[in-house]
Amino acid sequence: MKAITYIGVVLLLWMTGVNAWAQEAGVSDETEECLTCHTMLHPGLVASWRKSLHSTTSPAQGLEKPEMERRISSKSVPEKLGDTVVGCYECHSLRSEVHADSFEHNGYTINIVVTPSDCATCHSVEAEQFSRNMMSHAHGNLVDNEVYQDFMGVVNGRYSYSEGELAIAKSDRQTEYESCLYCHGTRLQVRGRVSRDTDFGEMEFPELEGWPNQGVGRINPDGSKGACTACHTRHAFSIAEARKPHTCSECHKGPDVPAYKVYEVSKHGTIFKTKHMDFNFTAVPWKVGEDFTVPTCAACHASLLTSPDGEVIAKRTHRFNDRLAWRLFGVPYPHPHPRSADLSDVVNSAGLPLPVELDGQPVSRFVIDESEQQKRNERLQAVCLSCHGRQWVESHFARLENTIDETIHQTQVATGILSDVWAGGFEQGLPQGANIFDQQAERMWTTVWLFYTNSTRFASAMAGGGDYGVFAKGRYQTGMELNSLFQRLELYRTLSPQQSGNGK
Repeated sequence: MKAITYIGVVLLLWMTGVNAWAQEAGVSDETEECLTCHTMLHPGLVASWRKSLHSTTSPAQGLEKPEMERRISSKSVPEKLGDTVVGCYECHSLRSEVHADSFEHNGYTINIVVTPSDCATCHSVEAEQFSRNMMSHAHGNLVDNEVYQDFMGVVNGRYSYSEGELAIAKSDRQTEYESCLYCHGTRLQVRGRVSRDTDFGEMEFPELEGWPNQGVGRINPDGSKGACTACHTRHAFSIAEARKPHTCSECHKGPDVPAYKVYEVSKHGTIFKTKHMDFNFTAVPWKVGEDFTVPTCAACHASLLTSPDGEVIAKRTHRFNDRLAWRLFGVPYPHPHPRSADLSDVVNSAGLPLPVELDGQPVSRFVIDESEQQKRNERLQAVCLSCHGRQWVESHFARLENTIDETIHQTQVATGILSDVWAGGFEQGLPQGANIFDQQAERMWTTVWLFYTNSTRFASAMAGGGDYGVFAKGRYQTGMELNSLFQRLELYRTLSPQQSGNGK
């Protein structure tokens, strides 16, 4: 009896402390109730939130800041949200009527997943920009593309070997969730309701298919696309975290998109590792030369940058290709960025859902023109020019253009060899209407453009050329793979069609 009384007193004191802090901080009554339980159940989650600006700043206070310093982009917010800090209830109860994952929880209707459309209540400009970003369409652009699905099948498929034959079966859903869809995003669907025994008794919750996931193109229960938490992780939602290259490295490490690996070995990466502890990662706007002295991913692609005297160098954007003229990622060739982030209607003359022909020519109606490329280059070069002279910058971009041309040529060579493999019937590919990734020469062709020429371009673009783009993952390996691919063709030619026609 004494033990029960003691526990009750401890809980009462705990709750009294939480409530006193909440009232002083301007927390709503609803969020205060959330904190009463979740401070005990999820202390790490609550601690992250308490260290965030959300826990100390109301939308009304955010709107009072000078325009250049605002982190809230909406011109106004609902009156009921204006004067309280942004807490549990403020985010998890928004638009519950359109959330398939909404449920009754301790007298309130809340939803599990907070989506970009919810965040748009205060951050409308960022949400709108992100909706036109290729990241927000990453799920559909992958799973609705027949060519990419063939490739996913080869990467994730379950192999079997029986009676001298190697076969690939379709991968299971869980494998896809933690491989390609980890970054591209899953489709979250409510399978039903499930009862769980909690510290506060039995409770019922929605059961989500595809959860957990924070992929950039996640399809959410309210129909929206994306996850702000891919970069601004829960529950601090920190701008400082999003500005650091480690955050981007989760999905951009390679070897298919080796942006972070190249950054690590570049001069920018070297300086960052030496000096980053002296940078101010929370300042808005972010002043070049005052808050930081070397760019990160966010500085080049997203952040509002100014000079120390307040002159705007680059406007904030959450459509991250606004400063990019080229889509360097080879599919199988680099090409000017697509006009639309939604690639569902893209098709080339061969009937493939790709914005390039197999000879490397872009399909012009689906990609931006030279005028738009120039505008985007100028936006990015403005960032470069805040630290470098014009000759340095222009020469750097000229080298990148040359590298793009050279890597296109190398992929054209690989494609020519593979075309002869198919024409000879040595492997079953495009002419036969078969998977173009599942046999040996096809995989060698894929390795050329997916890994090595990609790495070469990223090394050039990010001033990390050095060894990474030559001997680590670049030009040397490209030449080796081209030689191996040609030798494979020669081997096929020396064998009879009967022996080699199955491509084994």
